[in-house]
Amino acid sequence: MAAAAECDVVMAATEPELLDDQEAKREAETFKEQGNAYYAKKDYNEAYNYYTKAIDMCPKNASYYGNRAATLMMLGRFREALGDAQQSVRLDDSFVRGHLREGKCHLSLGNAMAACRSFQRALELDHKNAQAQQEFKNANAVMEYEKIAETDFEKRDFRKVVFCMDRALEFAPACHRFKILKAECLAMLGRYPEAQSVASDILRMDSTNADALYVRGLCLYYEDCIEKAVQFFVQALRMAPDHEKACIACRNAKALKAKKEDGNKAFKEGNYKLAYELYTEALGIDPNNIKTNAKLYCNRGTVNSKLRKLDDAIEDCTNAVKLDDTYIKAYLRRAQCYMDTEQYEEAVRDYEKVYQTEKTKEHKQLLKNAQLELKKSKRKDYYKILGVDKNASEDEIKKAYRKRALMHHPGRVDRHSGASAEVQKEEEKKFKEVGEAFTILSDPKKKTRYDSGQDLDEEGMNMGDFDPNNIFKAFFGGPGGFSFEASGPGNFFFQFG
Repeated sequence: MAAAAECDVVMAATEPELLDDQEAKREAETFKEQGNAYYAKKDYNEAYNYYTKAIDMCPKNASYYGNRAATLMMLGRFREALGDAQQSVRLDDSFVRGHLREGKCHLSLGNAMAACRSFQRALELDHKNAQAQQEFKNANAVMEYEKIAETDFEKRDFRKVVFCMDRALEFAPACHRFKILKAECLAMLGRYPEAQSVASDILRMDSTNADALYVRGLCLYYEDCIEKAVQFFVQALRMAPDHEKACIACRNAKALKAKKEDGNKAFKEGNYKLAYELYTEALGIDPNNIKTNAKLYCNRGTVNSKLRKLDDAIEDCTNAVKLDDTYIKAYLRRAQCYMDTEQYEEAVRDYEKVYQTEKTKEHKQLLKNAQLELKKSKRKDYYKILGVDKNASEDEIKKAYRKRALMHHPGRVDRHSGASAEVQKEEEKKFKEVGEAFTILSDPKKKTRYDSGQDLDEEGMNMGDFDPNNIFKAFFGGPGGFSFEASGPGNFFFQFG
């Protein structure tokens, strides 16, 4: 009897447990069906809650984990989904959908090799599975894009890398590594807003992501916000002390900032030679920092203009606008150097560019001045013909005329008697130009009009009918230490006393 009682006791203890297990399974199935209903209505949060209840009631059921993995994938929570998918295939290695979901999570997170293994297992279980076949191809395509991107990054073909990462992200939308590489290349291409947007999206999800902090700093660094950039590099290094790129960028940023500030200080103190050396050293720190280097070239161009090395200044400003074709200050500096070297067409071109960009009164006046100088440069330079400065006095102009008129008069037997007809013709031309120059520059009203760039024909003066011999006679007529007589039209023979 005692044995029978013991057996009864045992039976009494196990029967409720078996009933409870069956009840749990039924309740779990109810939760699963409710989860399915919410999933069908795309209410993934509620679906997740019911699948979780099903798992809590029956934690050994592979399909429940598979369903919750599918829901988490729809919510974009791929890392959590991966854990559920992996648990589903641990519970049931023949669960094809579980392997597919595991592979899909791996691929979405950018682990294409692991994804391939999952899809291969799914194909082993069901070799005709079309989804597994397609996903396997997608995973291999991502691996190929990764390989190409790595090679192109080394070649500094950043556009190609961006292209490859865009294609890879179509299959791996949750891969931070691909996004960071894309953002870094966008920064290298000067597409800073796009790069910052990508990095900021990652930081919103993970504020400690050292790679994203580095990219944010890189964008600021390349936009010449060096102080702020250093703060991000330091923060990145705090999260990952061995972050090599952040370490190099931080060092370069600090060095660039110091050299530029030292150069500016030397310039303000008038030590142009030292400023030149410091700006040159700064330019050697990081050739990739386009915006800062454009400013350094322009600064060095300003130094060269102060040192009157105008050709070097023009070259520096040209390098600046090659790096940044929107850099107004560099165009203005180069235009002034063109004006100083009398390259007026180039000056007009630069001032036109500036005025098109910034239509200010100052820029309009600079353009008008350059256009005037260009117009003046196309006329005969009477100052140059007489060999005098633009500020020459009346006496200096007369002395210059006397010297040049005697030098070029075609009737001088001591200079031109044995010359060829071609040389004599050239001397006649120069003699006429000397007369023209004296006529204009010796008359205050005409000189003023000439200096201001106005058209001299408005004065009623037709230089084509001008006779230089009349001016010559008027100037040298009477006692002057020599006499002359005509031997034909426009020809004179001099006899010096």
